[in-house]
Amino acid sequence: MLSGTRTLEGPVALILQFVRVNRSVFDDSVTSVMGEAFDAACAKLQDNNLSQLVREIIAERIIEAAKRGERDPERLCSFAIAAMGSRRKAG
Repeated sequence: MLSGTRTLEGPVALILQFVRVNRSVFDDSVTSVMGEAFDAACAKLQDNNLSQLVREIIAERIIEAAKRGERDPERLCSFAIAAMGSRRKAG
């Protein structure tokens, strides 16, 4: 493992914009798990053009679950998908 500053890319970078807005503090490993869950939830919705609002809802649900101590990316993803309710239908 490298010490110092890491460059964050991919799903981790996407969820970071929401984590910062919520002024939440998560370590790198939790942020990585949250990013993995965010990416998986977006993929499961089978829509490459998710709106900003949908992405915010997904991120908020993942952040809320992580604040409660959830660290399993599959469960975080499930919480996010459940929050979408009937909006889950693929186009």
